[in-house]
Amino acid sequence: MAYIDIEGVSKVYQADTPDPIIACDRVDLAIERNSIVTIVGPSGCGKSTLLHMIGGFITPTAGEIRLGGEKVVEPGPDRGVVFQHFALFPWMTVRGNVEYGLAEKKMPKAERREVSQHYIDMVKLTGFEDAYPNRLSGGMQQRVALARMLACDPDTLLMDEPFGALDAQTRMIMQEELREICRASKKTVLFVTHDVREAVFLGERVVVMSARPGRIKTVLDIDLADDAPRLAVDEKADEIWDILKDEVIKAVVPGASYGARAAG
Repeated sequence: MAYIDIEGVSKVYQADTPDPIIACDRVDLAIERNSIVTIVGPSGCGKSTLLHMIGGFITPTAGEIRLGGEKVVEPGPDRGVVFQHFALFPWMTVRGNVEYGLAEKKMPKAERREVSQHYIDMVKLTGFEDAYPNRLSGGMQQRVALARMLACDPDTLLMDEPFGALDAQTRMIMQEELREICRASKKTVLFVTHDVREAVFLGERVVVMSARPGRIKTVLDIDLADDAPRLAVDEKADEIWDILKDEVIKAVVPGASYGARAAG
């Protein structure tokens, strides 16, 4: 049995109106424990909606999502979430933000300090423990958000374009560090992104979604070693882009296809 089992899941917004929006349509996907799965697709294809349904923040209109054999009906401490916007508490220091979830769990102060320091060190923010978010760069703020999630030790990490707001250089550094952390932590990771190369670099499997209504178009295994040359990553990304580009065009020009557009 898969650790995360998504079976026949659809999500319709404004279902009781003349113009319902079908975000996801009959999605089936099985995700193994301790795997790193990335999800790519055109804007509006429902990939974030799918992630939020797994997180328990949104209820499917049809179908069922099971995690560890149990139906997902609400958020839980077994799932940690990092969004594109850092959502840090501006009145708390780096340490305060990282310790927030631990304090909610009533963890003793000395133990909180030890756990928070471990994850602050892991995301390379040693020395910034007493800094406030407004004194940190975007990349550093995202590291705090990541450390805060990891400190609570969830089994599953749900990441919704967490590097989307970062500059290109910081994004590359964060990609490398996240991959290292994910491999070391033995977590189940779902990572939504618009960036095909990012999906290949981070993922062990890449899920490609169609234009709305979002369906699973294909799932590809990524057989690249962690030390694979940049060219190999780029070639795999090109292969996935060849599958995805028609869906991107459909999302921009409904009813169009790459071939039809090229011919026109």
